[in-house]
Amino acid sequence: MTQPNALVISAVVVPPSTEGGSDFQDFNDCRSMREAHELQTWGDLDRGYTYAEEVEHWRGTAYEARHLFVARLGKEPVGMCSVTLPLRENTATAGINVLVAPAFRRRGLGRRLLDHAEKVARANNRTSLDGYFELPARLVDDAGPLVPAMSGAGGLPLADPATSFALSAGYRLEQVERSSRLALPVPGQLLARLEADALSHAGDYGLTAWDVHCPDPLIARYAALRAQMSTDAPTAGMDWEREDWDAARVRDDEQVLARSGVHSSVAAALHRRTGELVAYTVLTWRPLVPGSLLQQDTLVSEEHRGHRLGMLVKVANLRRAQEKWPRARSVLTWNASENQHMLAINTALGFRPAGYEGEWQKRLG
Repeated sequence: MTQPNALVISAVVVPPSTEGGSDFQDFNDCRSMREAHELQTWGDLDRGYTYAEEVEHWRGTAYEARHLFVARLGKEPVGMCSVTLPLRENTATAGINVLVAPAFRRRGLGRRLLDHAEKVARANNRTSLDGYFELPARLVDDAGPLVPAMSGAGGLPLADPATSFALSAGYRLEQVERSSRLALPVPGQLLARLEADALSHAGDYGLTAWDVHCPDPLIARYAALRAQMSTDAPTAGMDWEREDWDAARVRDDEQVLARSGVHSSVAAALHRRTGELVAYTVLTWRPLVPGSLLQQDTLVSEEHRGHRLGMLVKVANLRRAQEKWPRARSVLTWNASENQHMLAINTALGFRPAGYEGEWQKRLG
């Protein structure tokens, strides 16, 4: 018999559509806890999922299974955990996340939730676990001793409760990513100056762009660049293999975004002589979070680097985004602390540090 105040962890049923409803109380309670956490940490929901995004995400895809669990003491929701399981590649890994409602912290509930998530990962034959959390820049910049990342760049405060929790559970800080925020609109003179400088090095390249749906003639090459992105972005010592992208996977990703209510803008560079797609960058916007854009991937194919194409496509996409979504007042982006080249591009555009995200890893024996 279950005790009245015993912790009960149960799987969450995901609504079958983005319409939702009161019948999915577990799902709604998890969403409420996540929103409360975002507001407490950041004062806004710029980093959070909308309801439609939550539904689409937790449904999972043919490429990744996703499991969400809620913890209750009696009828009270006190925490949640999740496990994501890649299905096509990286099949030895699992993504782990734990959240405890503030009023119920320091009671050992986080460790109970983590044990549950790790058990699910083990049952699915996963031997490498990864997780992440982000802290506002002010909490890191003004902190005392830092736990250094294994990548050699950046660190997180030793005294922070989340850091202590991860370390005590056997996780190692592999990498720190810096989040940065850019105020919009970007001055036209700055964009013009940066564009002119980039064009002076990019005479062999032209620009193209699209919204949501990649043109059919470009999709094979776009898929190849997406695969390259999965390993070109610095991942330090994380156990992460190259993802296998093809046209079907690109289309599936586009459909998920559309069902989630997410709008996207892609600017890309073409090699004039071959017509080959060699660089791209993506910005996304959500009508329910109209003041914020999210910077997604930016990649320049290795053999075409050194021509300022990263700056060129970013400037072009910022111009497009400001015209398409005039209510947006900022852009958020994330970069590995050791990725000095991309950080330099972002700094030149006006991005400023907003937070630091730890990428943690634990290998199971």
